[in-house]
Amino acid sequence: MSEKNKLSLSVQYADPRLQESITRPKIRRWVQAALFAPAELAIRFVDAEEGQQLNREYRGKDYATNVLTFAYNDGEEIADDEPTRADIILCTDVLQREAAEQKKSVEEHTAHLIVHGVLHAQGYDHEDDEEAAEMEGLETEILAGLGIADPYAEA
Repeated sequence: MSEKNKLSLSVQYADPRLQESITRPKIRRWVQAALFAPAELAIRFVDAEEGQQLNREYRGKDYATNVLTFAYNDGEEIADDEPTRADIILCTDVLQREAAEQKKSVEEHTAHLIVHGVLHAQGYDHEDDEEAAEMEGLETEILAGLGIADPYAEA
C-alpha cells in the first residue's frame, strides 16, 4: 500500500448479523479501492432502530437508510498528508432488504454501499445531476475493478 492511501480502519458490528460473511479483510479491500488519500475510517453495522435514530438525529429524516457517512473534515482545507476522517454507518436491515429487492448478493450490495460511503467521506456528493453522474461513474469503475457489476445498470 502506498503512503498516499494509508488507512486506519475500525470495523464495528453493533448488529452482528453480517460479521461472519462481511469480514474485515473484505471491508478493507473495498475501502482501499475507493481511497484517493490517507484515511482514518470507522465502518459500523447497525440495526434498523439505531439506523433510524442516527438518521433522525443528524439528518432530520425519521427512517433507517442504507448508509450514512459522517465526514469530520468535510468542507475543510486539509493538508495533503492529513487523513480523511469519517464514520460510515451501514444499516443491516436496509441493505439486506435492498439486496433482495435488487436481486444482488448482500456482499455485492455491501461493497457498493461502502464504496459509496468512502467517496462521500472524501467529499464526493450527488446533490445535483452532474455530481451524481460523476459519483456513480466512479462507483461503477471502482466496483468493476473489484469484479462487481454496475450497480446502476438496468436489470
